[in-house]
Amino acid sequence: MKHPAAYLASSLALGAVVLVAMPAQAEDIVVSNYGVSANGMPYAIAEAKGYFKEEGANVTGILSSAGGGTTLRNMLAGSAPYAEVNPNAVILAIQQGADIKIVSDNVLTVAEFVWAVKPDSPIKTIKDLKGKKFGYTNPRSTSQALATMVLQTAGMKTDDVEMVKTGGFGEGVAALDIGVVDIAPVPEPLWSEFQNKYRPIAKATDLLPPLANVVGVSVGSPVPAKAEFIRAVIRARRRAVTYMEQHPDESGDIVAKVYNLEPAIARSAVKNLITSKTAGIEYWGTGQIHLDGLKRAIEVQKMVGAITGDVDAEKMIDTQFLPDDLKALK
Repeated sequence: MKHPAAYLASSLALGAVVLVAMPAQAEDIVVSNYGVSANGMPYAIAEAKGYFKEEGANVTGILSSAGGGTTLRNMLAGSAPYAEVNPNAVILAIQQGADIKIVSDNVLTVAEFVWAVKPDSPIKTIKDLKGKKFGYTNPRSTSQALATMVLQTAGMKTDDVEMVKTGGFGEGVAALDIGVVDIAPVPEPLWSEFQNKYRPIAKATDLLPPLANVVGVSVGSPVPAKAEFIRAVIRARRRAVTYMEQHPDESGDIVAKVYNLEPAIARSAVKNLITSKTAGIEYWGTGQIHLDGLKRAIEVQKMVGAITGDVDAEKMIDTQFLPDDLKALK
């Protein structure tokens, strides 16, 4: 079992990939925080069930990336035809001149987020946080933006609390343990591991609207072979999401092996998220673009200065790789 400190990366950490063509049928794909954060769980199912091969994608490896500025620098010369990253990363890369497009909308909400306190904490509601230490991962991160939104639901501002950078979700749990912070975000699968140890006072599903969480991206004009590979990956992932809905326990067991989790924890995380609805929107999408959620995500990141300037969300989207029944924007 991973110690909380092992969860160094945010499930919604920034990352970017510039993808270049290479003459090969067998390809790697890149998934931010694969093996750590909940967003990438469907890929574990697609690989284990053989969906990639059945759909015509010879996926030789699912590469994990921690995101952030390091990912942006390290992945600019990458060769993977397809990647799953935070939309912020796509926007920043495009603003810097990268020829990449959003080709699928993969995680549609931030339902994995719970903000928790110690069981004996006097904090019972968000309003009780006034003057308290509020943990978040890193400046301009999604966790900082969401913390701002959580406070706003109670008519509060970040000035009403002391915002404390922890550097990661695992580190945030450790900081909560020793009293460095009074509240910390504990996303899945960490929440399923520690839900008996902490008390939630805010859940994203209850407070926040649907927000684009991670998206699939590719180069603007991939060569035909890579275009078919991308279509096959999207189809395989879609099948995996359906399998997770129909077989949550079996899916949890697969995830447990890939994510190095106890089966009960993985099963809990999968069940929690596969049954989650935020304003009627599921957590794991099948690829169809939810434009409103993407626009909300952009505005949220502007709130903390992660994104600046005008952003035309529709110009970043290319639906040609989606199955015909998913091509319409929602």
